[in-house]
Amino acid sequence: MQQSQWMFRALPDPLKAPPKSDRRHGAVGDGVALGAGLLMPFAFAPFGVYGLTIVALALLFGSVAGVGPGRALWRGWLFGVAMFGVGVFWIHESFQFASVALPLALLLTGGLIGVLALYPGLFGVLAAWLWRRWVSDSRWPSVVWRGGGALLVLPAVWVVLEWVRGWLLSGFPWLQVGYAHIDSPLAGLAPVLGVYGISWAVAVSAGCLLLAVWLLFPGGGRQGCRVGARVAGLAALVLLVAGLWGGCVWLSERAWTSPGRTLQVALIQGNVPQDRKWLASARLPTLRRYLSLTRRELGRDLVVWPETALPGLYGEFAGFVAGLRAEARAKGTDVLLGAPTLRASGRYYNSVAALTAAGEAFYHKGHLVPFGEYLPMAGVLRGVVDFLQIPMSDFSPGGRREVLSAAGERVGVSVCYEASFGRDVLPLLPEATLLVNVSNDAWFGDSLGPHQNLQMARMRARESGRYLLRATNTGISALIDDKGEVQARAPQFEVAVVTGEVKGMSGITPYARYGDWMVALAAMAVLALAWVMGGLRRGR
Repeated sequence: MQQSQWMFRALPDPLKAPPKSDRRHGAVGDGVALGAGLLMPFAFAPFGVYGLTIVALALLFGSVAGVGPGRALWRGWLFGVAMFGVGVFWIHESFQFASVALPLALLLTGGLIGVLALYPGLFGVLAAWLWRRWVSDSRWPSVVWRGGGALLVLPAVWVVLEWVRGWLLSGFPWLQVGYAHIDSPLAGLAPVLGVYGISWAVAVSAGCLLLAVWLLFPGGGRQGCRVGARVAGLAALVLLVAGLWGGCVWLSERAWTSPGRTLQVALIQGNVPQDRKWLASARLPTLRRYLSLTRRELGRDLVVWPETALPGLYGEFAGFVAGLRAEARAKGTDVLLGAPTLRASGRYYNSVAALTAAGEAFYHKGHLVPFGEYLPMAGVLRGVVDFLQIPMSDFSPGGRREVLSAAGERVGVSVCYEASFGRDVLPLLPEATLLVNVSNDAWFGDSLGPHQNLQMARMRARESGRYLLRATNTGISALIDDKGEVQARAPQFEVAVVTGEVKGMSGITPYARYGDWMVALAAMAVLALAWVMGGLRRGR
């Protein structure tokens, strides 16, 4: 407690008039912002200390609330460098499989981290600017308006920028704070408002913590604020937090979708090393491994192979696929398998094939990874991919997202990082009764990446009220229920089969019906209100 008190006391006093310059608390406040960013990744998988998101955001909010835009930009950027530098440093692992020297891989990863850190930096600028506009007139009740700023303005700015980060330049949703709360009571908001709604609840909780510290600790606005007002303010904060978190617990007990028939399923984790995956000498051993593991599970309703499980173009294995389909059909089993495909148009796709009694059907990945699966501005940057030697980096996006029929269910398929975006799963609902995600997380080695990817897939199951089957090459393969709970999982870097029962689900959650726009528009409305009210107060 003493350490937390010192960190908050190092910040500007926002219950006084905002300073005209940042003469005080400069370096110490910068250190607080940096330390807060270092805390944030430990809230996410595999660590799962979700409460750190609230502490870290409260420290960030406090560090920018009473300073000028320049200092706020710097502090937000420091926060972002620390958060992304620890939390997504695993991206450099993928460059090792693209023949990129370690120094260059670190340079490219560092550049990405620096760019991502601009989002918290922009948060700092907007938050500081709106804060001053909101609270600058001391003729209005100080505690009320500062409280409104902490609980309305700062959380709304944070959520809007998370939403922008999830969309701009294809999007980068990793470390959005809502994901850390898949195992917290706030997860009850997922079927209603999605991950951005949870992020907002986290940010409001952080605002409550910040206000409580300001009211309790000397140097945090205690001077000039009567004891009665502080007690009333603390009581109001307790009621707000209890109502918010208690409401989420109540929502967690609500059944938004209805279970249907039970399916017996198996997920095949082939554990083919990434540096051998595309070698000609590895083709036959890979096929034999997957076929052997699959034969043991024939008789189940559905067997799922990972992304690009076939070690080459789908058309090159026509005989193998026909034999597999015949064996599976004889046992009443449908198979989903990942493979790159070449269509008559001459375009390549990252695809999933459904092998059923009715024949073959395909899903082609629509949301491709920039620089990994396709090249933005190809005419200008073609030499980049040629230099990096990234395999399978010339895919085309699929067309309209449609569900596949398999095992008597309507299956909504996502490939790799599509499961990291709620917007990529929403078009499949409510038609899809079952979700399947196939991936090859071997690209990220033994890092935080696969754990974070599984956590995000769990959120998709929770938001949609659907079971989700996640089949990966090297892990983490898992069966996830409609509440986002992992029912069974495979260890990483082992040949494994995950088996269990899942249910087809019908119905639609509020989030699946309305999507992310509800939260984004609400946050923008709050910011517009802050602008207007700030202007009205200035005019009095």
